[in-house]
Amino acid sequence: MKLLRTPQFFFIVIISIFCITYIAPVYSQFKCLEDQKILLLELKDEFSFNSSASRKLVQWNENKDCCSWDGVGCDTAGHIISLELDHESIFAGLENSTSLYSLQYLEKLNLAFNCFNRIQIPRRLSNLTNLTHLNLSDSCFYGQVPVELSAMRGLVSLDLSNLNAGFQKLEIPDLKMLVQNLTELRQLYLDGVNISIKGNDWCRVLSSFLPNLRELSLVQCGLSGPIDSSLSQLHSLSVLRLDWNPLSTTVPDFFANFSKLTTLSLSYCLLQGLFPSKIFQLPTLQNLDLAYNFDLSGTLPQFLPTSSLRTMVLSYTNFSRSLPDSINNLIMLSRIELSNCKFSGPIPSTITNLTELLYLDLSFNNLTGLIPEFHMSKKLTHIDLSFNRLSGPLSSAHFEGLSNLGYIGLASNLLTGNLPSSLFVLPSLQKLVLNYNQFDGQIEELPNPVSSQLNVLDLSTNNLQGNIPSSLFVLPFLQNLFLYNNQFDGQIEEHPNPESSQLNILDLSSNNLQGNLPSSLFLFPSLQNLLLSNNHFDGQIAEIPNPVSSQLNTLDLSSNNLQGPIPKFFFKFQQLQTLSLSFNFFNGTLDLDMMRDSRNLTTLEVSHNNLSMFSSSNGNSTFSTSLDKLDLSANKLKGEIPTRFWGMTNGLRYLNLSFNQLTGFQNPYTIPIINTLDLSSNQLRGELPIPPSLSTYLEYSNNNFNALPEDIGNYISRARFFSLSNNSLTGEIPKSICNTSYLEVLDLSNNALNGSIPSCLTESNGRLGVLNLQRNMLSGNIPDTFSIGCSLKSLDLSQNFMTGRFPSSLVNCPYLEVLNIGNNSVEDTFPCMLMNTSLRVLVLRSNSFYGDLYCPGATQEWTNIQIIDLSVNKFTGDLSPSYFSNWKGMMNSNYNQQLDLRYKTADDHYIQATVMVIIKGQQMELQKILIVFTSIDFSSNKFEGNIPGSIVDLNSLYFLNLSSNAFKGTIPASIGNMKQLESLDLSMNHLTGKIPGELASLTFLAFFNLSFNKLSGSIPLGRQLQTFSADSYEGNAGLCGFPLNISCNPNIPPPKFENGRFHGKTDIDWNYIFASLGFTTGLGIFVLPLLFFPNWRERYFDQVDQVLLKIFHQQKGRKRRTGARVPRNQIRRL
Repeated sequence: MKLLRTPQFFFIVIISIFCITYIAPVYSQFKCLEDQKILLLELKDEFSFNSSASRKLVQWNENKDCCSWDGVGCDTAGHIISLELDHESIFAGLENSTSLYSLQYLEKLNLAFNCFNRIQIPRRLSNLTNLTHLNLSDSCFYGQVPVELSAMRGLVSLDLSNLNAGFQKLEIPDLKMLVQNLTELRQLYLDGVNISIKGNDWCRVLSSFLPNLRELSLVQCGLSGPIDSSLSQLHSLSVLRLDWNPLSTTVPDFFANFSKLTTLSLSYCLLQGLFPSKIFQLPTLQNLDLAYNFDLSGTLPQFLPTSSLRTMVLSYTNFSRSLPDSINNLIMLSRIELSNCKFSGPIPSTITNLTELLYLDLSFNNLTGLIPEFHMSKKLTHIDLSFNRLSGPLSSAHFEGLSNLGYIGLASNLLTGNLPSSLFVLPSLQKLVLNYNQFDGQIEELPNPVSSQLNVLDLSTNNLQGNIPSSLFVLPFLQNLFLYNNQFDGQIEEHPNPESSQLNILDLSSNNLQGNLPSSLFLFPSLQNLLLSNNHFDGQIAEIPNPVSSQLNTLDLSSNNLQGPIPKFFFKFQQLQTLSLSFNFFNGTLDLDMMRDSRNLTTLEVSHNNLSMFSSSNGNSTFSTSLDKLDLSANKLKGEIPTRFWGMTNGLRYLNLSFNQLTGFQNPYTIPIINTLDLSSNQLRGELPIPPSLSTYLEYSNNNFNALPEDIGNYISRARFFSLSNNSLTGEIPKSICNTSYLEVLDLSNNALNGSIPSCLTESNGRLGVLNLQRNMLSGNIPDTFSIGCSLKSLDLSQNFMTGRFPSSLVNCPYLEVLNIGNNSVEDTFPCMLMNTSLRVLVLRSNSFYGDLYCPGATQEWTNIQIIDLSVNKFTGDLSPSYFSNWKGMMNSNYNQQLDLRYKTADDHYIQATVMVIIKGQQMELQKILIVFTSIDFSSNKFEGNIPGSIVDLNSLYFLNLSSNAFKGTIPASIGNMKQLESLDLSMNHLTGKIPGELASLTFLAFFNLSFNKLSGSIPLGRQLQTFSADSYEGNAGLCGFPLNISCNPNIPPPKFENGRFHGKTDIDWNYIFASLGFTTGLGIFVLPLLFFPNWRERYFDQVDQVLLKIFHQQKGRKRRTGARVPRNQIRRL
């Protein structure tokens, strides 16, 4: 009873009486005037609207007081003063209405979110002179905003926003004319309206005519900066939104003087410079959005306890440094978005005191340290800390009690330890993303999995081990499960009730899973992607009569140990588009009719299996498929390609039959239009089959084709890649080959072609980047018709019978990187005209070049060269001491840009060039190791003088051969600083003096030859130089010491090595002899087959490919081996 006597109770009673007496009659005693009702009913009839979508107009009933109608407001006299008809699906009638403009007492008109069929804003709206609030936003108006609206002098709020991208923009050609009379305006929203105004005049116009403006929103209006200081005159401004304008300016300091500012939104404005930190400390500021200003930098200040910030969005800016501990003063903060910035240091533990926090995104920064426990932030729904450098374990305490948490993103950090099973069953958690961390151990079975709300679980690319918990597969709402790139092992158990699964994506690839594939995996009704590649699944897959995974779109079982015939039920999945079975042991025949039922199948990859031949269970009947890509490479397919195969593949974009045992084509046949056709490495013979027209990639290498049609160019007019290398082609190169105006790669190497090179190949084809004609019987002059701006990157004419002079027009090829004309009979001087080009590889070996290497006027010559072979020519003269000083391609400073001769054609095929070099007296073909290979071979010429001192600058050089010349003087001691050298041959010169002791530090030397010079003195002691045989030093009468059988002291027998130390005993330690013999024998067993047996080399590099693919797969995630194994011909597709 004491409450009735208090002043507070008395005040409540008085207020209640006032409301009943004075306010209630507004809605009860005064009714709508009859004329006003008639106008509204007429307005309803004038408007065309969707009655099923309407919630207000459709309810207007003439039998009821119109002031009670939804969307209608009246004054005390019964006049209509407010119409709220937003979201009413009105699409016509406004422009011709008479009743609307007769509502002379109307103060508020809201027609937002309708669609008036793309009409202009009616000028007659200006007749409503009592309007204070006008909202026409997002209602499909277009054209110019009528300047007549400026007559509405009483307007307080104007909203003409139009951000609907599907319609033409509204335009304001003269902002001043529109607003000059609207001095009472408090709210102005023109989002999406194109304001045509010079520079930053918009600032001066607004500040001059709208001094009382409180809310200003000009999102995406085409405004430009800088922001003029006149804007500071808007002292009452509380909301400022300028997003999506190309302001390209700094944020002015005077923004911090807006004492009433609550919202500042400047995202996507191309802002730059340093953001004024005082703006953060405005006590009234509640919402700040600076996102997507990539050049805007700044730091977070010390936040004050008086802060009102609720939303802080700085994503995709250049803000940096640490997050302040004072962030806990932002007690009202509910949303933090700081992703894709440059914040570093630990996440302050005080952030967990933000009890109002709903959304936290700190992803894509450089944050370190432990993850704080968020158990105080009970309202959190979203946590994203991914792509940082956070470390430490993850425990159940981190998210304990967060019953509203729906998203946890911790991907790409350095988190370790076991995963707590309680994490998977947080009551509201829907997405858990923990991929690319270092979590290990085994995942325990989940407690009460049926209560989980998880629909996305990503644990991929960690170190998780053991069996995959069966409870993961019974999570009732789980749709996407990513466990790839871990170390899970064991078998996958059969699902007890596969029909209940909601799984859409199941990715278990790149683990150590084994055993048979459970048939229940193919019975999940919603499954779209089943990815099981790179495991150890084995055995035969049992047929399933009626598979129910009707949604299955992608099935990848590649890189396992699966055996037996390809299951027929795979082709009964009606929605299946991609089927990858490569790198298994499937055998038997390929039944073409299996594909008859898979009408949506676009990609079928069955490479690297043991399929033996094509077969058909339905005779020779033909049918069409939707196949876009078919890869049957590296099987054991034999015999002829059946005629019906080509009918089935009509419409293919990619067909790969390489590395099989196919011998021909069953007649009659017509190869359909195929963009990429690879028939390489088979046993196809006879005349080349007519290529399909419009094809862009044609690979016929490594077969036995013997004839090239004269009109071949007419059939490959669209080809970008054409290779017939390693066949048995004879005759001349048809001139019709020049009809291929799109050709980028032409490889006719390793055949028996004769005659001359058609000059049209060099003078007319503007796109040809790689031309390989090596190892043929071509003769005559090299065409000197290379046109200006030619596109050649690699030209290989080696091992032919070319004569005449060097083609000087090659200087017109600015992109040329590889030039090999070795083993011909070209007679000319050194091609100085190429010294300033992009050339990286120059091979002139075994020709008749003569003269010295001096290039008049040279200053920066050969800066890119990495491989140069001038051996077996007639070059003469001295090499100047600074001759090699500009060869930066062989210096450490250029190491990351060393030779990578891969060329990408316009249709995304990579071509790998090759170079023949002489290493240790053996001819080797370099392919993949070109990336790090550098070599100089000047051997077998007549060079004289001293070895240039500048050669020691080439500290990335691997092979140096100056043998069989007439060099004299001493060996430069500084060669010992060329730590990368693996082969050094200075034999058969006139070198004198001692062998520099510094050479003993060349620990990578595998080949060393100083024989047949005039060297003297003792061979330097060390672990390296004594490992070479006496042959490396023979022919030097003055040399002595091990390994020569000549003692440097005539009274002491030759020394020997024991236990790594020098001893003067004469007995032999056979342990070292046998160890050396064993090492040499083992190395020979490994290396010699690589050098002399191409098939062995092919198989070896295949295995290397497999290892590299596995390594890269572990590092980069879900990289799949679905293409053909890389063939090792002279120009290769990677």
